[in-house]
Amino acid sequence: MPINILITIALLLLTAFVLSRIFTLPRNIWLLFISQPLVMSASPIIVFIGGLLSSKMASDPSLATLPLTLMILGVAAGSIPAAMLAKNKGRKFAIYTGLSCSLIAAVIAIMAAKTAIFELFCFASLLIGVGGAFGQQLRFAAIESSLNSGDVPKILSILMLSGVFAAFLGPEIAVVGKDLLQSPYGYAGSFLLVAALTLCAMLIMMVFKNPTINTDEATGEARPLSEIVKQPIFLIAICTATIGFALMSYLMTATPISMHNMQGHSLQETKWVIQSHIAAMYLPSLFTPWLVKHLKLKGMMFIGTLIYAVVAFIALSGHDVMHYWWALILLGIGWNFLFLTGTSLLPQSYHASERHKVQATNDFILFGFQAAASLLAGWVLFNAGWHWVVITSIPFILVLCAVIALYHKHQKSTLIQPAAKVN
Repeated sequence: MPINILITIALLLLTAFVLSRIFTLPRNIWLLFISQPLVMSASPIIVFIGGLLSSKMASDPSLATLPLTLMILGVAAGSIPAAMLAKNKGRKFAIYTGLSCSLIAAVIAIMAAKTAIFELFCFASLLIGVGGAFGQQLRFAAIESSLNSGDVPKILSILMLSGVFAAFLGPEIAVVGKDLLQSPYGYAGSFLLVAALTLCAMLIMMVFKNPTINTDEATGEARPLSEIVKQPIFLIAICTATIGFALMSYLMTATPISMHNMQGHSLQETKWVIQSHIAAMYLPSLFTPWLVKHLKLKGMMFIGTLIYAVVAFIALSGHDVMHYWWALILLGIGWNFLFLTGTSLLPQSYHASERHKVQATNDFILFGFQAAASLLAGWVLFNAGWHWVVITSIPFILVLCAVIALYHKHQKSTLIQPAAKVN
């Protein structure tokens, strides 16, 4: 119902107002808090209805997850240009470039849905990903807008909280806009609403002011990348984040198609599961700083892996709505723990002068595997069924167990060798 969208936006504005009275932060932070869910809403829509719409438009139903895969590849492809554009032209210019790309993508998606051209929809999804890459840069714009470096963790937590609104706003828009415009398989109106939200974000960001950027570059001799990637701590970091991300994408991508197309659950029930999953991905960020302090990163890695094992057990137990709901809720929480752990460990593998190439390598591997997982999900689902999607995820959970053992061994070795860098 449209009232749900209005309530979500009203709650977003109310939350921004209340938080602005509790925390004294620059105006840029609150502009980003409000605009970020509007920008991020396109991604949950592709996750939610991309497979449902594509399974009807594509000549081969197993290609139903291709648009989601292309969206992820778009994020990977746009990440470096987004960062370079922000560096050379300023954050505001980069933000508007990304918003313009998202607006064009929404218009193309409307055309694709109205003409039922699968290839055009794939192109729109790719552009949504490129626009999303610029959206990923909003957190850096917030950090640079901070007047006090000690406020950075607080700012990131606040921005992560805004992702919860995108989790509910995106799927809600997909359902409300399904029949808003006439199209063979529906959903053209959903992307019309995406375009409207993007325009709202553009208006909000007009009063955004470019933060002062520190252009100092770290100096020092940089090691070859081949030497850096052989370090145990690099392998631990990259495996934890990549497997955690890829498995999440693998199961999440298959869920809407399995629920709605194969098991006959309603679109409302499917929407609820996806909304709950995306909310579960972000809400734990309000508590993870406290958890890391008490459990340490190894404890977070262990709990995240254990949660993934529970996800597999629940997903194999049945096809009821609550089976999907509990599995996807826990999947979101497990992803949060594993992604946080991998991201936190990565800086321990490089020196300041090496950060750009190591971070680029990390993102390339991460998004590459995530894209492959989302594409593979559709093929396995249509050829073998939901249970085999879950079963094929189990070996990677076992790999995570091996990574935990490697991390434990690495920690012991650093204690034995005091001269080594402490991790």
